[in-house]
Amino acid sequence: MAPVSTDPTLKPASTQSDRSDVGRGALLVFGAALAWSFGGAIARGLEIGDPWTIIAWRSIFAALFLIVFMLWRDGPAGTLRLFAGMGLPGIGVALCFATASISFVVALGYTSVANILLMQAGVPLIAALLGVVFLREAVDRVTWAAILVVIAGIAVMVSDSFAANMSFIGDGLALLIAVVFAGATVITRRFSGVRMTPAVCLGVAIATVVGVMMSSGLMVSPRDFGLLFLFGAFNLGLGMAMFATGARLIPSALAALISTMEPVLGPIWVWLIHAEVPAPRTLMGGGVVFLALIGHILWQWSQSRRTALPLPN
Repeated sequence: MAPVSTDPTLKPASTQSDRSDVGRGALLVFGAALAWSFGGAIARGLEIGDPWTIIAWRSIFAALFLIVFMLWRDGPAGTLRLFAGMGLPGIGVALCFATASISFVVALGYTSVANILLMQAGVPLIAALLGVVFLREAVDRVTWAAILVVIAGIAVMVSDSFAANMSFIGDGLALLIAVVFAGATVITRRFSGVRMTPAVCLGVAIATVVGVMMSSGLMVSPRDFGLLFLFGAFNLGLGMAMFATGARLIPSALAALISTMEPVLGPIWVWLIHAEVPAPRTLMGGGVVFLALIGHILWQWSQSRRTALPLPN
């Protein structure tokens, strides 16, 4: 489950003097997308019937991993400063991540992995739309066109619900995940002091409390316990740590582009491991969303490179 595409407090790659840092950053972001892409396949392997038990254990392992990561990277004093410096915007981002994390697990019981992941591909453009509404940001014609195409693609995906092939609940939760991730993007854009790692850690801590309170019991089999560890520590925790580390070394457009490997690879793993074949409308609508996102990111990247070029004498 991919987070916002980049953190505005991170240092842009244009200030990096060593090209190897850019390569390392791209590799870390790709590693994050790869880790996130296994989420659906891991979840489909669980034999637990109660989604709240899954949410509780996944969140516990993710929170522990992120705390250990911050202690290793920043030390105890630095970790405390990160949490103390989040403020209300950080809490807002944490609530967005908690909502997304909970909705992801619950949605898996109602709709396909492809539906959830491909709908998330439209997060950057949904964020642009929310920026217009809440931040009064100007949007160019190319972005408006991409937003309209994404809306059309999502409509095609959700239309499976009308054909009784999918669930309104599942599709609604998948759309909610995309919207709250976009909301987290808008918050981090508006408040530059929001740090991604402690906000996500707080978010999964909130999800832990909700999962424990709603769960019918935390007893699981040894096999499920191992998969839950992978689901929390590897899929969410490690993926988040790699993204937060690598995104500061590369341009935001490149980070967003590499992150789209998650919705591309995720349905493939589920298909190969669990034989879950996406519905035709899911593939059609998801393809429209994905192509709109890729086209818009490449256009943004070309515009930024053109702006950075020196003017001719």
